Amino acid sequence: MPVLDSHVFDITRTIQLAVAPVFLLTAIGTLINALMGRLGRAVDRRRKLEELLNAFEGETHASMERELLILATRVKLVLWAMASAVFSALLVCLLIGTAFLGAFVAMDLSRPVAALFVMAIAALTLCLLAFLREVFLAAVSDRARFIS
Repeated sequence: MPVLDSHVFDITRTIQLAVAPVFLLTAIGTLINALMGRLGRAVDRRRKLEELLNAFEGETHASMERELLILATRVKLVLWAMASAVFSALLVCLLIGTAFLGAFVAMDLSRPVAALFVMAIAALTLCLLAFLREVFLAAVSDRARFIS
């Protein structure tokens, strides 16, 4: 019976330790949702500008083309941020699965779990850096308001 008690204790401890990564998954999901909103707005604005582009000439036309280039960069940054966030979430899922696998088979998988956590945080950091750059581009771009 002591082996069973020890095994149950290991699984219980693993469930307790899995709570923090689950909160991290929630935060990543919220971040992905925010990124989706930004992507949608940038794509919609790009489509509208492309529709109006031929109706303007001169400096207005050139300004619209500059904005289209900025929007293309913003879309790429959001896509990279989303890819990094999804990769981070996948690593967190692997981390949780590895932790439970270690508890079920009574193996010490603390090093792989730690490595997965470090990689997940690194991917999340890349996501946040791309997100910050996209927000910065959106805030400082000198947009003429062609569209209400």
